[in-house]
Amino acid sequence: MADLSKYRNIGIFAHVDAGKTTTTERVLKLTGKIHKIGDTHDGSTTTDFMEQEAERGITIQSAATTCFWNDHRLNIIDTPGHVDFTIEVYRSLKVLDGGVGVFCGSGGVEPQSETNWRYANESKVARLIFVNKLDRMGADFYRVVDQVKNVLAARPLVMTLPIGIEDEFSGVVDVLSQKAYIWDDSGLPENYEVVEIPEELKEKAAQYREELIETALEADEDLLMEYLEEGVEPSLEDIKRCIRTGTRDLMFFPTYCGSAYKNKGIQLVLDAVVDYLPSPTEVNAQPLTDKETGEPTGEVAVVDEKEPLRALAFKIMDDRFGALTFVRIYSGTMKKGDTILNSHTGKTERIGRMVEMHANDRTEITTAQAGDIIAVVGMKNVQTGHTLCDPKHECTLEPMIFPDPVISIAVEPKDKGSVEKMGIAIGKLVSEDPSFQVETDEESGQTILKGMGELHLDIKVDILKRTYGVELIVGQPQVAYRETITSAVEDSYTHKKQSGGSGQFGKIDYRIKPGEQGSGFKFVSTVVGGNVPKEFWPAIEKGFKEMMATGTMAGFPVLDVEVELFDGSFHAVDSSAIAFEIAAKGAFRQSIPKANPQLLEPIMKVDVFTPEDHVGDVIGDLNRRRGMIKDQEAGVTGVRIKADVPLSEMFGYIGHLRTMTSGRGQFSMEFSHYSACPNNVAEAVIAEQKEKKAKK
Repeated sequence: MADLSKYRNIGIFAHVDAGKTTTTERVLKLTGKIHKIGDTHDGSTTTDFMEQEAERGITIQSAATTCFWNDHRLNIIDTPGHVDFTIEVYRSLKVLDGGVGVFCGSGGVEPQSETNWRYANESKVARLIFVNKLDRMGADFYRVVDQVKNVLAARPLVMTLPIGIEDEFSGVVDVLSQKAYIWDDSGLPENYEVVEIPEELKEKAAQYREELIETALEADEDLLMEYLEEGVEPSLEDIKRCIRTGTRDLMFFPTYCGSAYKNKGIQLVLDAVVDYLPSPTEVNAQPLTDKETGEPTGEVAVVDEKEPLRALAFKIMDDRFGALTFVRIYSGTMKKGDTILNSHTGKTERIGRMVEMHANDRTEITTAQAGDIIAVVGMKNVQTGHTLCDPKHECTLEPMIFPDPVISIAVEPKDKGSVEKMGIAIGKLVSEDPSFQVETDEESGQTILKGMGELHLDIKVDILKRTYGVELIVGQPQVAYRETITSAVEDSYTHKKQSGGSGQFGKIDYRIKPGEQGSGFKFVSTVVGGNVPKEFWPAIEKGFKEMMATGTMAGFPVLDVEVELFDGSFHAVDSSAIAFEIAAKGAFRQSIPKANPQLLEPIMKVDVFTPEDHVGDVIGDLNRRRGMIKDQEAGVTGVRIKADVPLSEMFGYIGHLRTMTSGRGQFSMEFSHYSACPNNVAEAVIAEQKEKKAKK
């Protein structure tokens, strides 16, 4: 059996353009996995194998690959950096044991790196930091280290220092061994020599080494006391053991520097992955949850191949060989020909072909065990987040939670013959990406695609056209508005119907009031004395809850409402659950308009980067878009402006920004929260919805 202590399941994540894919390429070259180095600039990298990725020079899907370094097996996932695809980062982090956060030496800690860092914190994933692109203009390693402290509130443990900067960048100082690694100009990663530290860096290197040892020893109090009180420096093995423990426990993050593009500094990062990131047996075991409630059961999936099989399907991908299901095996063994149970659907499936992935190439395997990340070909009913387990030992692993889409577009095929083809293709895309949803507008019959942003939907439409040959007519983007109430109402409603034989009767007295932001729908009953018998309460709750899907102002879903049932009456013969459910629905329609309903719009957290001479234009433009400027931060090459802006005002923003900044501006945005619409906007939206209904 394979030695699990020699496994490392890691992800590489960062802001768009910080150099993740290039870093992955260099890792693959160094580990002998590829012989010619690809380049994102000309679209020839290994892990960006979709046409859309090669063209745009960005990563869209996470790609998985396996390689070896120092007798250790590395399963690496290269994740996208663009905000519209954070779902990929989130689900990759869910199944990884460690990560490498790549930051750009000149851009520093950018908005997407903050989001990814937050996801990694939530998933409790140990990380290394790699400050890349130190050969670029405006690169400053020490500034990025400060940003990690201030912006991410994380503790970087500086392991290497840069020698020279920008054009002069030639190598790094290994703080622990106090040696310098200098690369020549051949551009080959293996052409380096280990020499003494340059004179001008000796003092700095010694100072950083002292800080490194003090910080590392916090993971072992006895060694720390010995070091501080008696000045006894621990052995190299002890220091490394402490760094490993502290990294695993998220006390600090070993920080490296280099230039992936120029092949400098990557070996030390690979050594650190082996030395400091945890193996599958060292991370906290995955909790098992109750299938119905989703609450933890107190049991865990122990990483051991002798245990029953427990695995999580974390990604579905459709390619020329059929559907691929990426699986992380947490415990037990999976063999070709095994019958496994999908605990979500209750159905069993037979494992056909199993493959080890290298981007879009594959190697067939017959068995895999706890700690492995593999792909299974041709599974029928498995979706992202489903647990695969031994039929004799049913269990459910902690599921994944996906964000709700904030933007939608209506689409229809250009020719009537493509309707069925479109349906099948969209079905495949939905199973691959849980943050992409589709529904049919019942009244107009149009197909509505929903996603996380304009780029997200743009790329989906592009994939439908190129991969599946479906040409679409695309409507205007629509915003996912919501409704809520702003004042409390006490009211009464009676549902009475007499129609030969037994009738229907249900009377309820209730209060409706606004709930806390983000609380959703809450229902309580304070009825005493049996005026409304207990068995009818669930029906009343169901009636109110179902009505939350369509508000009374413009038919958008209603958020954050509390309903309290405090009295009512029933009829011994005519009252039934259905009568009370109908009463609750009528009550909702009657009372919501009295509770000062309000339209809510999605507000986006927008982060704009602009050269200094255009700051005034950009801020003026954001103000015109009803934006609230939160923060301005001057960098070396420009200014970052953070603002909260309504999504409805941000359509087509990239075009305006490029015009204003002569093509040099960039921005990213992600959903932040819902907020009340100004009256004039609300009136226009309500009028538009009424007009739509009238047309239908």
